[in-house]
Amino acid sequence: MDILIEEFEEKIWSVALENGRLEGLEIDPTNETVRYGSIYWAKVARIDKALDAAFLDLDGENTGIIFNADCRFADVDGNPKKGGEKAIGKTLSPGDMIPVQAKSGYLADIEGNLIGNEDKMARMSMDITIQGRYLIYCAMMNSNRISQRIRGKDLRAKLDKMVQSIEDMEGLILRSAAADMQTEILQREARILKEMWLQISAYFEGNAPTLIALGPDSIQRILSDKAAGAIDRIEIVTMDHFEQVEEWCSIFAPDLMTKITPVEMDDGALDLALLEYRDLLGQIEALFHNYVLLNKGGSLIIQRTAAMTVIDVNTGSDKRSRLAVNIDAAHEIARQIRLRNLGGIIVVDFLKMPKKDEKALLKALDEQTYTDPCTVQIHGLTKLGLMEMTRKRRTPPLDERVSGIDF
Repeated sequence: MDILIEEFEEKIWSVALENGRLEGLEIDPTNETVRYGSIYWAKVARIDKALDAAFLDLDGENTGIIFNADCRFADVDGNPKKGGEKAIGKTLSPGDMIPVQAKSGYLADIEGNLIGNEDKMARMSMDITIQGRYLIYCAMMNSNRISQRIRGKDLRAKLDKMVQSIEDMEGLILRSAAADMQTEILQREARILKEMWLQISAYFEGNAPTLIALGPDSIQRILSDKAAGAIDRIEIVTMDHFEQVEEWCSIFAPDLMTKITPVEMDDGALDLALLEYRDLLGQIEALFHNYVLLNKGGSLIIQRTAAMTVIDVNTGSDKRSRLAVNIDAAHEIARQIRLRNLGGIIVVDFLKMPKKDEKALLKALDEQTYTDPCTVQIHGLTKLGLMEMTRKRRTPPLDERVSGIDF
């Protein structure tokens, strides 16, 4: 796999390629008001009893909301406790200062109006996490565990032994990428994440709401998501980004240091057209069409509505069995929702097929969505034969992040 990083149209583009095919795409737009994963020392502005939530002043400019279930408090023994047992107004009051983290990214248009705002403002959580390559550090967790997304019994058993071997550390979640790592490497990363948290938490003081730490940008997100796999090259076109990748790799992935490659022109100047040079603009542009051709002749129609995304599978000129077409469609659907960064409710109208083939289709779709960095849940087929899925995205959808770009 190749990772490409370029600043294009005033946005940082981080791309993952597998044999020349687009497999990952992260973009940082200039109009991002709240970035996914950012940590704030926030002030409670008011309590909404009807929503059982608190409205927060994040930094003097941006407003967030935290629901009771996303609150964390210390019990009588000092252990973290999840909110929700009693009304949020019983534990928080206007003027209180609390540490929170953005659960999703948030954008504004050029006039300052919020876009992509399902809840009209940024949703926050007191369950603060810091993500590394193999581990996730959870400040409000007093034990170590394995990621819930890992379902294989053998892998879970292996990781369970590894998590027990990490000494004198709590609050760690092992990711699947940790499966083949030595305990010393995990302990090193655990110490780094804990130190990062200690440095961040030292700023949780005073009565002024403020941004403490920005969440991971597109470069950090794609490196963290893809570093568990085999990366052949990391191509970069600006020196600032080169230094940023070197810093991240030196901390979390020293083995990738030799993979970092600045792209240069004949005169030695850094090339500013890497996406065009690698012939990727056409693949990126295709992500804004609602029509996707499958390799063997079938096709997908993808339509976003206010309530959900609807995907229709068509046979086209594909003469194979309906199961074969549906499985090919499942592979491409998993890729499309990842690249387009679709979220919420997703309904797929697969080709009608015998009931005995449904299990094979579910298995194929589950395998393809398993590697998605965002949580995808497959809820199965309805009585009408529609596949129901949900995806919890971290950042706004692709079309909102690249609004105004002419390919």
